[in-house]
Amino acid sequence: MNRLVFLLFFMVSSTVLKAQINEIGVFLGGSNYIGDVGPTNYIAPNDMAIGFVYKWNRSTRHTYRFSYTYGQLSSNDADSDVPDRNLRGLSFENKVNEFSAGLEFNFFDFDLHKLSSEFTPYVYTGISYFSYKELFYFNNEVKEDYSEGALAIPIVLGVKAKLNRRFIIGLEAGARYTFTDNLDGSNPKNENLNTLKFGNINSNDWYVFTGFTLTYTFGENPCFCPQ
Repeated sequence: MNRLVFLLFFMVSSTVLKAQINEIGVFLGGSNYIGDVGPTNYIAPNDMAIGFVYKWNRSTRHTYRFSYTYGQLSSNDADSDVPDRNLRGLSFENKVNEFSAGLEFNFFDFDLHKLSSEFTPYVYTGISYFSYKELFYFNNEVKEDYSEGALAIPIVLGVKAKLNRRFIIGLEAGARYTFTDNLDGSNPKNENLNTLKFGNINSNDWYVFTGFTLTYTFGENPCFCPQ
C-alpha cells in the first residue's frame, strides 16, 4: 500500500513539474510611504527597494507568485504641500522586510512556448507579511520602541515582455494597504504612549514599491493547451 501511494505521488509530481515553467529573478526599484507624516503623493519613490521573485506559471494568463522585498521608508513634513504638516516639521525613517504570496493575472496571453516576443499588462494581488519598527515622537524627535509585524494587501499593476527565450523584464508599481497605522510613529501601539498619538488614527498607512523585475525561466515548457 505504501509503495502504491509513493508511486502515485511520484507520478502526480512528475506530471505537475512537466506541466509548468518556473521563473526566478530580482526586483530593483524604489519605495515610498503614504500616511500621516510628509507628502501625500501616491507614487513618488524616494528610497531604495530590492528583492527576489519566484513565479510558477500555470497558464498563459495566470501565475502563482512568491517574493521577498526589503524597502526603506522615510518621509518629511518639510516636503509636504499641506500647510499644517509643513509647520509641524516631523520626519521619520523605517524599514520593511516583506514576504508576499498571491496570483498574477495577465491581460493578454503570455505564451512561453513562442519564440517571438511577447508583451502583456498584468495585475497582482495576494497577502503580504512584513516586519517594521514601532516608532513614537518625543519632543518632536522620532524614537524606536520595538520590532513588530503586520499583514498587508498588495495591489500591483505592471507590464512585462520577453527579452529572449529565457529572460523576462517587467515594470510595475505596487501599493500595499497595511493593517497598521504606525509606520510613521503617529499611532504607537504601546499603551504607555497613548498621549503621543496624532493624525488620523482611523486610517491605516500604505507603502509603495515601484521598479523593475528581471526573471530567468527554467524547467520544461508547459503545455497550455487543453488535455
